[in-house]
Amino acid sequence: MKTLPFKQVDVFTDKPFLGNPVAVVIGGDALDSATMQRIACWTNLSETTFLLKSSVADYRLRIFTPRRELPFAGHPTLGSAHAARESGFVSSKSRSLRQECGAGILDLSVEDGKLFVKAPEPKITPLAAIPGMDVLSPPVRVDVGPVWGVGEIADAAALAALKPDMAALAGYSNRHALSGVTVFARSTDGETAIHVRSFAPAHGIPEDPVCGSGNISVAAYLGSRNELNRTGKSYIARQGMQVGRDGRVFMRVEPDGIRLGGHAVTCVDGTIAAG
Repeated sequence: MKTLPFKQVDVFTDKPFLGNPVAVVIGGDALDSATMQRIACWTNLSETTFLLKSSVADYRLRIFTPRRELPFAGHPTLGSAHAARESGFVSSKSRSLRQECGAGILDLSVEDGKLFVKAPEPKITPLAAIPGMDVLSPPVRVDVGPVWGVGEIADAAALAALKPDMAALAGYSNRHALSGVTVFARSTDGETAIHVRSFAPAHGIPEDPVCGSGNISVAAYLGSRNELNRTGKSYIARQGMQVGRDGRVFMRVEPDGIRLGGHAVTCVDGTIAAG
């Protein structure tokens, strides 16, 4: 039985078990897609990634949910970059990285102990009302690889109290070709600008603890409505409290695009039987 290096990395936190974990299989070039999908189903995390060799970037990344492959996802990208540097798959001294993935070539940077990725260009279109959620303005559909329905809730207390009908959200997501729904509200905690929740029951993830692509989509929503004056073009989002986590997502909306950032810490370090 062949084994490969394996890490489970907690993203959007510098304290283990408070962020969003991603399983990272290092050097899985010999694995076929069916095996990768089976491993992702077995880990039963929101995403499992495979670090592979690339001829056009520092590495190639394949990203799988328990049910399908994604072209891009935020916390798997940051967690996998952390694993690549820590394992020696790429140099730990490098302060900039290039990742090849289904969404193309993405630029990453290491800044003050955090990893940042320049997100794919978001595509924003109108969207039908989200079932069971009273949002302040008509929601939008934001495509950054994963596709999120995004809306704003009246306040952080109302956001925290949401108990979505997961079957209704799954049906809505399937009808509109969404990965799920991300909703947010202004924060009153004195530290962060907004609180965020992300639901993806159509993909086997009732609530994503701390969602990178969902937060990118919120930043795109705010930018499209000229509402970044409320958060600033550089802000911190908080997510995960309703599922026992407490992540911090660092967002920057810059002239050349949106950057997603956060800390990452390894919680599991070993090998996996992979073929």
